[in-house]
Amino acid sequence: MRKFGLIGKDISYSFSRNYFKNKFENEEIKNTTYENFDLENISLFETKLKKDKAIKGFNVTIPYKESVMPFLDKLNKKAKAIGAVNTIKITKKGKYVGYNTDFYGFKNTLNPFLKKHHKKALILGTGGASKAIAYALKSLDIEYSFVSRKASQNVAFTYNQLSESIINSHQIIINCTPLGTFPNVEACPDIPYHAITNQHILFDLIYNPSETKFLRLGKKNNATIINGEKMLELQAEKSWSIWNK
Repeated sequence: MRKFGLIGKDISYSFSRNYFKNKFENEEIKNTTYENFDLENISLFETKLKKDKAIKGFNVTIPYKESVMPFLDKLNKKAKAIGAVNTIKITKKGKYVGYNTDFYGFKNTLNPFLKKHHKKALILGTGGASKAIAYALKSLDIEYSFVSRKASQNVAFTYNQLSESIINSHQIIINCTPLGTFPNVEACPDIPYHAITNQHILFDLIYNPSETKFLRLGKKNNATIINGEKMLELQAEKSWSIWNK
C-alpha cells in the first residue's frame, strides 16, 4: 500500500484529498491512498510522519510551505529559487526532496488570459504561496509588487497605501491571502475595488467558495476573474508525476 497526503493546519476542507480519491477511483489506481495530515506544529513532521515508511509523498499547504524546508534533505532548483515547498517526494533511498508545483499550476492557469496590456501585477499577501506566484510572474516578464498589512523590505505597498492610480497601473491582482475562504465568505482584501476595470484580471488562489467576495467585486466592474481550482488541479497532477518519476 502506497500512502500520500496533505500536510497543513485546519485542513478538513482540503481539495487535495477529494481530488486524489476521485483520481484513484477513475483511473483504477490500486493500493494507493491519500489522506490529510493535520499538524498542530510542523515539528510533528519529523517526530510522527517520517516514521511511517508507507508514505511516499506529501503535498504541503498553509501554514507550512516555508517552515517544512529545514526538515528536508534536498530542494529541487525551482523550490530553492522560490523559497517555498508544496510537494515532497520520498526517494527509494529514503531522502526527502522538496518541489514547488504551485508555480506551474498558477503560470499555466493565468497564461491563456494574458493580453499585451497586462504588464504589472499586485500580489496580495507575502506567505509561501505568494513566493511561487512571484516566481511565475517573473518567468512571464510581468512586473510585480507585494501588498501586505505591514511595511517591510519586500513589501511595495501596505493596503492603506493603495490608491486608484496604483490599481489602474497594475492590471493583474492576485489574492494569496486566506481572506474569503469558507466559512468566512464575506471577508475580502481591503483594496479600492471601485478602481477595477474590464482591463483587469483578478485571480484568487481560494477555490472554496468558487466565487469569493474579492472575485465578485471584480466581476461587478467587468474584470476577468479566475479562482484557484484549475491551478490546484494542475499542481496536483504535477505532484503526481513527480511522485511517480
